[in-house]
Amino acid sequence: MSVKLEGLCQKLKEVLGERVSEPVLALGEVTVECQADTYLDVARTLRDHPDLRFEELVDLSGIDYSTYAGRQGGRRFAAVCHLTSITHNWRLRLRAYAADDEMPVLPTVTTIWSGANWYEREAFDMLGIMFEGHPDLRRILTDYGFVGHPFRKDFPVSGHVEMRYDPEQGRVIYQPVTIEPREVTPRTVREENYGQMRGKVNGRG
Repeated sequence: MSVKLEGLCQKLKEVLGERVSEPVLALGEVTVECQADTYLDVARTLRDHPDLRFEELVDLSGIDYSTYAGRQGGRRFAAVCHLTSITHNWRLRLRAYAADDEMPVLPTVTTIWSGANWYEREAFDMLGIMFEGHPDLRRILTDYGFVGHPFRKDFPVSGHVEMRYDPEQGRVIYQPVTIEPREVTPRTVREENYGQMRGKVNGRG
């Protein structure tokens, strides 16, 4: 662990205390975790505390841990923020878990980092994570009439409905998926004498 990252981990523990998990260092990156009820407070402290000063939100994504064995306390859904401190030149990953798997809700961090707006809309659209207090929480990648959330692990590969133009009605309509599920297994081609022919062609055989 570098001296700089050791210093970051120590500052995180001093400033945030029990509001976050023990900082974890892996592959040169520091990660801390928190729960939904402390997420907003932790985010604001990370931005505003002079010893941390994470002014920039680089990315925010929703995660469906589903049956992943390492998920904290069995919680399924989380929002993961990647933050940068321009002042101190260090980076951090903040992971916040939604309390309810059936209705995952987290507070919006758009009041702290305005750039979270579209990222949170994407997490809502793809995973169904609700961001309480978001100024315009609506789908951003799928159609407004889309059924379900495509990045959830239990979402069927073929989807629930398909869309087509109906010439009789003169508009686009939705209908149940008509494609039969099928398993496509790629055929592996093995050449027993691979390389031998090329050697002969090049005069080495």
